[in-house]
Amino acid sequence: MVTTHNLGFPRIGRNRELKFALEKYWKGGISESALSDIAADLRVRHWQDQSILDWIPVGDFSLYDHVLDMSFMLGNIPERVSTFSTSGTIDNYFRVARGRSASDIAAHSCVNAGEMTKWFDTNYHYIVPEFNRNTKFSLDVSGLLEQIQHARKIHQQIKPVILGPVTYLWLGKSKDGSDKLDRLDDLLGVYAQLLDQLKHAGIQWVQIDEPILVMELAQEWKYAVRKTYYQLQAASVNLMLTTYFGQLQDNLQLACELPVQGLHLDAVTAYDEIDKVIDWLPGHKVLSLGVVNGRNIWKTDLTQTLNWLEPVYSRLQDRLWLAPSCSLLHVPVDLDSEHKLDTDIRSWLAFAAQKLNEIEILANALNHGRESVAEILRENSAAVTSRKQSKRVHHVDIKARTQEINESMGIRQSSYDQRSVLQRKQFRLPLFPTTTIGSFPQTLEIRQTRRDFREGKLPEAEYRQAMRKEIEFCVREQEALGLDVLVHGEPERNDMVEYFGEQLGGFAFTQFGWVQSYGSRCVKPPIIYGDVSHSHAMTTEWIEYAQSLTRKPMKGMLTGPVTMLNWSFVRDDQPRAQTCMQLALAIRDEVLALERAGIKIIQIDEAAMREGLPLRKSQWNDYLDWAIRAFRVTANGVKDATQIHTHMCYSEFNDIMEAIARMDADVITIETSRSDMELLDAFDQFRYPNEIGPGVYDIHSPNIPSVDSIIELMEKAAQRIPVERLWVNPDCGLKTRTWEEVKPALHNMIAASRHLARHLNAKQVS
Repeated sequence: MVTTHNLGFPRIGRNRELKFALEKYWKGGISESALSDIAADLRVRHWQDQSILDWIPVGDFSLYDHVLDMSFMLGNIPERVSTFSTSGTIDNYFRVARGRSASDIAAHSCVNAGEMTKWFDTNYHYIVPEFNRNTKFSLDVSGLLEQIQHARKIHQQIKPVILGPVTYLWLGKSKDGSDKLDRLDDLLGVYAQLLDQLKHAGIQWVQIDEPILVMELAQEWKYAVRKTYYQLQAASVNLMLTTYFGQLQDNLQLACELPVQGLHLDAVTAYDEIDKVIDWLPGHKVLSLGVVNGRNIWKTDLTQTLNWLEPVYSRLQDRLWLAPSCSLLHVPVDLDSEHKLDTDIRSWLAFAAQKLNEIEILANALNHGRESVAEILRENSAAVTSRKQSKRVHHVDIKARTQEINESMGIRQSSYDQRSVLQRKQFRLPLFPTTTIGSFPQTLEIRQTRRDFREGKLPEAEYRQAMRKEIEFCVREQEALGLDVLVHGEPERNDMVEYFGEQLGGFAFTQFGWVQSYGSRCVKPPIIYGDVSHSHAMTTEWIEYAQSLTRKPMKGMLTGPVTMLNWSFVRDDQPRAQTCMQLALAIRDEVLALERAGIKIIQIDEAAMREGLPLRKSQWNDYLDWAIRAFRVTANGVKDATQIHTHMCYSEFNDIMEAIARMDADVITIETSRSDMELLDAFDQFRYPNEIGPGVYDIHSPNIPSVDSIIELMEKAAQRIPVERLWVNPDCGLKTRTWEEVKPALHNMIAASRHLARHLNAKQVS
């Protein structure tokens, strides 16, 4: 009989209960015990949702981040936090996550939050583990054991989920230049203790995630993988070694030969490797196949899947396990909540709960024959065929316009050196000019106004008046602070991708399709179901109004095509590059509309450029070629005097800096605050040709940066980049912060900028 299991479930709850509980706790609105009760209730509901499967995961739930959970389980807590010795574990946990916990509100104490970056090639962010040559590990498995005890009351067959030791080391950073792999021996001792305690708790199977096996690994890392599992084989618990997000390729033989009892293969992305894995895998091992896409929301073609699964089952029999390709963390919880979604489009979709049903249906078909699920297969086939044949999906004129894209569309009229002369003469900005990334705090009143308008409770005229009032407030606040380049604050925008997608053809939207991005931050990715088109100006009214309120330059704010693509659920019936070029043309139309409206600075955010990179470097060039081409088509139709900005955040950029330079944006703003300007190490070997604003204000933390800390960061930047090409700005938008946090932080940022300019001028005079 086929066995079914899941690799992980969304944590946030159907109605984002976790988000709201966390934010209440941080503000002192609920107690730690109340937060714990809400978390426990969510876990129970999620286990019940998954109980249709043979094995359910335990330990995949997290209050903030599963990598941070692993750090605390292993006792790997940064020294700056561990010095709070009298604090509870949860306080130190949130200090690492966001720089402050609920108990710090009164004292206004804070520490530097842990660095945050993208989880492989997804839009989920994890807290980077920190190591140094003195790092010691000590096990605290109490939280996981408590969850195991609770889960057994819901389902007998439970499978703890832990991050594998080699991936854990690989994800972390050495803070003193020591080799991370030097920590492996100590780490393996703690993992052996962990597995031993799980065995004593009656656990039969442990899911141990090693997604780095789908990446190109240096020999020392391959050796570390081999050493790890030969050392851990002494544990008398079954290990399901889990890989996902890609193919094993040159690591296939290694993965198959490791002394573990089961191997999970992402059969969505590594379909071509299934036969090879079956051939290589010893006959006593279980093979888990991820047959349902855990990262997208389209229904699985169940008939097509069964066509290739049945021969696999005939070879493996009870050694075959079925699961989603990866954790379902990356998709919304339940399609049944979507009552307003277009009927046709809804019939094409499957969220986390529905994907579990698909696993169950496939298992039933294999265990009991297709006739046992014949009606379900007919309904599924009809939905899949409907999507393939829908006239709403394909538009000849849009495809034809994409074919007409030529090289000249991506080239500015003049080089940056020539453009910058015109732009400096036009804007007359000081040294170290200040700006923000686009959004300002979105208060409850703003969100309620948008909600009332959307639900028809507020007339359009009153809505527009309210938005104009908020825009004016944002402009006046920026003028009072003394910012050099202003933004309109984006009160009319619900989300930087959804706002634009709602006004483009080819997009659909959910009400409750929330996905965790980090901590309490949830996003609701649009669904690109068809060819994308632009029919009207989307932003000019608001930006023109904002510019009319001030003599200072106003930035027009747009989301770039690559970010629109990577932060949406994308159609899978054509290459992503083709969809991206359709997006590029649509956003290009808006860029030109802003320029015609008299807006001289236009920011085109490409926050997700890095996360779209394939996990194997050998495949990077193809992606970067079409992604950068898409940005250039979007941005480069403007006149030389129009200044193009772009923004990137919370990823590793050092290894693609040359590619970023090829985008040829006049100014790039980029996250550097949490990583202590580590990004700038790239400029030791590479001379970035244009202007850059290294983010000096960590907006994902409530902490307010000091003037001295900003000066210190900018002085580090000035050692690598000529001062006349440096900007000063936060590292991301400010929508999630409060005005009480934003105003003093920006005041300090501007004060630091002015100090730097005065200091430089004084040095030049002397």
